[in-house]
Amino acid sequence: MDDPNWLASSAPNQLNSNHVPEIIPVLIILLLVATVVALLSRRLRIPYVTGLVVAGLAIAEFLPDRIGLESSLIINLFLPILLFEAAINTDVSRLRSTLKPVFLLAGPGVLIASSITATVLTVVLGLDWIPALLAGVILAITDTVSVIAVFKEVSVPARLSTIVEGESLFNDGMALVLYGLILQAYSTGSVTLADGIQRFLIVIVGGALLGTVLGYLSTGLFARSDDPLSGILLTVALALGAFQGAELIHVSGVVAVVVAGLMVGNAGLARQFSASSRITLYSFWEYAGFGVNTFIFLLIGLELDLATLWRNLPAVLLAVLAYQVGRLLTVYPLLAVVQRFDRPIPLPWQHVLFLGNIKGSLSMALVLSLPASLPGRADLIALVYGVVLLSLVGQGVSLPWLVKQLNLVPMSPARREVEELQAQLISAKAAQDELEQLLKTGVLPKAVYEEMRSRYQVQVARSEKALRDRYNQREDSAAVEESDRPKLDAIRRRLLLAEKGALNEAVRKRLISEAIAREQLQTIDEQLLNLDDD
Repeated sequence: MDDPNWLASSAPNQLNSNHVPEIIPVLIILLLVATVVALLSRRLRIPYVTGLVVAGLAIAEFLPDRIGLESSLIINLFLPILLFEAAINTDVSRLRSTLKPVFLLAGPGVLIASSITATVLTVVLGLDWIPALLAGVILAITDTVSVIAVFKEVSVPARLSTIVEGESLFNDGMALVLYGLILQAYSTGSVTLADGIQRFLIVIVGGALLGTVLGYLSTGLFARSDDPLSGILLTVALALGAFQGAELIHVSGVVAVVVAGLMVGNAGLARQFSASSRITLYSFWEYAGFGVNTFIFLLIGLELDLATLWRNLPAVLLAVLAYQVGRLLTVYPLLAVVQRFDRPIPLPWQHVLFLGNIKGSLSMALVLSLPASLPGRADLIALVYGVVLLSLVGQGVSLPWLVKQLNLVPMSPARREVEELQAQLISAKAAQDELEQLLKTGVLPKAVYEEMRSRYQVQVARSEKALRDRYNQREDSAAVEESDRPKLDAIRRRLLLAEKGALNEAVRKRLISEAIAREQLQTIDEQLLNLDDD
């Protein structure tokens, strides 16, 4: 393969004070380009990140200055932001219901896929085993930004979306740990299997413990204040601090950030913050994730060079084939095993999981951070860059079409009407809860509170009556639409979890004996296992 010079200059520009006036115009241009891409991608119905990469390729030669894609910037700043944003928006109760397929795909799945990819690259391209294994791990990472963007445009089952998000959360951690172990083997000459397993467990468990401690401490701080601006500062410090702290003590920063984010999103914010404060904080993190992804994928487009890709196209196509074979032999066999001890994953969902293994910024960051002494480093950079481009453009464009063709969630007019009524009821109830809070804190006088609450009560009563009539009609006909069963089961699951939480709290406060509670909890657990949560 040719020695690739993917950068316009030999190295990225250093962001010192002398370069700031030169960089600001470039940043303004990138923001304007991103705005245009956002508008066009919505109109043309293509994934936003794919449009950004193509736009970066198109404008690369016209920019007055070039900004390099710094691997350290992506790993130490952008990655914690993206992981934390995904974690605080993940519902642990839903994630718990999909842990088995998620852990199979993010654990053994990464091992199998990276091994198969490395074997193909070694046998066909003649790479040494260390570079091949590194390439296998780097190409086993799935960048799910594009997949989640598709899910926002096309309706998919909630359980499928949760599996994709859960795999994304833990896939990066697994891949980064393997990446570090392979580099350790390269630098020391050898690593025994026992040493590798021990190091792996220390890194994963240590990261989880650190994330738990930091998340717990942050939850305590949330309980002392309902200030959304302070909450934003605290969560940013938590995301970046958890990652850097983990790296300092040589455990997994990815796992630490994910665990801390899950704790804050499901305990700290849900219980301690008011609705308006939560909205402010979630909005900030949504914007932060959107902004980070915007710059990452634009910079990917600026970094890539079509001429170099064309010269190395045969090797790049082979690498694409290799990681697709690895993913194929991972998704379908492992999810076939899942149905032996968990609810089966439908075959159309498996097709989405197979094609949704799009590559992105983390793969590029890892290949750029390879040591300069590694044999064939330049070839690996060319390989991974080309794979990322083809993956973002090819799979990124074809995935929405596939999801639409599979028609994963056919929505009948009756179900649409029910969901519209549910949306009205949920929003009105939330507004009433917020009014209660405003009255208690003295922000609203009681007369104004009663007037505003009565308006929402009209909407609540109307929606409840319509929903009651619809459910009564179904009960009279002794049939429930098959498409509505997952929604009803999800509601029953939440009610059962509420019962379980109340019993545990009663035991903790010594209101009831543990023996009595254990019998009730066992009954509730059996009911939870029998539910089909879509």
